[in-house]
Amino acid sequence: MSTPAQYYQSLPPVSKFYGVACLMTTSAFYLALYDPWNIALSYQDVFKRFQVWRLITNFFFLGPFSPFFAIRLIMIARYGVLLERVPFDKRTADYVWMLMFGALSLLVMAAIPFLWTPFMAGSLVFMIVYVWSREFPNAQISIYGVVTLKGFYLPWALLALDLIFGASLMEDIIGMVAGHLYYFLTVFHRLAGGKYVLKTPLWVHKLVAYWGEGIQINSPVQRDPSAGVAFRGRSYRLDGNRARTTTAPSEQNQTDNSARQPNSGEGVAFRGKSYRLSGH
Repeated sequence: MSTPAQYYQSLPPVSKFYGVACLMTTSAFYLALYDPWNIALSYQDVFKRFQVWRLITNFFFLGPFSPFFAIRLIMIARYGVLLERVPFDKRTADYVWMLMFGALSLLVMAAIPFLWTPFMAGSLVFMIVYVWSREFPNAQISIYGVVTLKGFYLPWALLALDLIFGASLMEDIIGMVAGHLYYFLTVFHRLAGGKYVLKTPLWVHKLVAYWGEGIQINSPVQRDPSAGVAFRGRSYRLDGNRARTTTAPSEQNQTDNSARQPNSGEGVAFRGKSYRLSGH
């Protein structure tokens, strides 16, 4: 069995980042380090007071520590990780774009007063679950060890459980709508002969390349070579001469050839005319 550190290192980068960010946000709230209403979604504060961070921070608060928080965090660790490892394997930029598109869709829906919620992290998690259920429709899922059903019905089963537990269904429903919209534009629309209208933008590829985590096959942007490098500079040999960091191939060949040619003056202590002992 792997240790917790090994399990953490094995997680794909995007799901790991989002899960840890949600955990740290709730932990900071538990320690009373901030008022959660300062990060809640409020369009009035966004447009009148220019508090634009609310458009992002509301997606990282899953609520206080509770069974509801634990279930949502497990959803990220379970279904978000599986989604990133299989359908989005070596497609980190596409997975980031899926989450961004879901967040943008939820923000648009939240502009409608009766669909507004102050924190939409639960809706984004439910979108992940919905997309997973579409990608793994025949997977066998056990609900608390009591009911076993196919993956396609998982969002509806979770919706029924929230209804039984008395939780709000609005977050779940708009999350399912955002997930269905993404899956329709990326799969159903293309299967019907439509154009691929939800291609990952170039700036998302650049963002992932600059981040330096994950892999994106056929990416139009090369990964940033400086990602993860703490220091760059010139190196020096111990004898005081500066060492070259890079050498062109032609220069390298010339250096090798010159090294192979014997130096006629190397090791000679005296040069001059030679005479035989007979005097001729």
